[in-house]
Amino acid sequence: MTDQVPPPSIQNGERVVLFDGVCKLCNGWAKFLIRHDPQQKFRLASVQSAEGQALLRWFALPTDRFDTMGYVEAGTLYVRSDAVLRIVAQLPGIWRFMAWLRVIPLPVRDWCYDRIALNRYRLFGRYDSCLLPNADHKRRFLHD
Repeated sequence: MTDQVPPPSIQNGERVVLFDGVCKLCNGWAKFLIRHDPQQKFRLASVQSAEGQALLRWFALPTDRFDTMGYVEAGTLYVRSDAVLRIVAQLPGIWRFMAWLRVIPLPVRDWCYDRIALNRYRLFGRYDSCLLPNADHKRRFLHD
């Protein structure tokens, strides 16, 4: 798989988390990853950014509405509960133990994920525009 051309803006071996940049819950998730990923395994990109939009097009996903978090690793896109569980499995400490949730059948996991994702603005709120990363976190994002 090393001969495969990586998706746009991603270097070989990079792991990228796509998230909704105006969603307060999603921004909380991005901040959580920055805080709990001291090895900086993950890069971040909002789906509203140019890089996020290019990744959505690369994977033939809609660019105007994206109701899930995405995770790109080794040129493959994972979404919904698979994305979350693949990410937490790589975090240090107690977080990696959440990966045991993979024993729950995928349709059940994704049904639970969808209930939150489809109601995230109503439950958690939204920003009027994407929040910009602070100077300390800027290197964690695919875009400036």
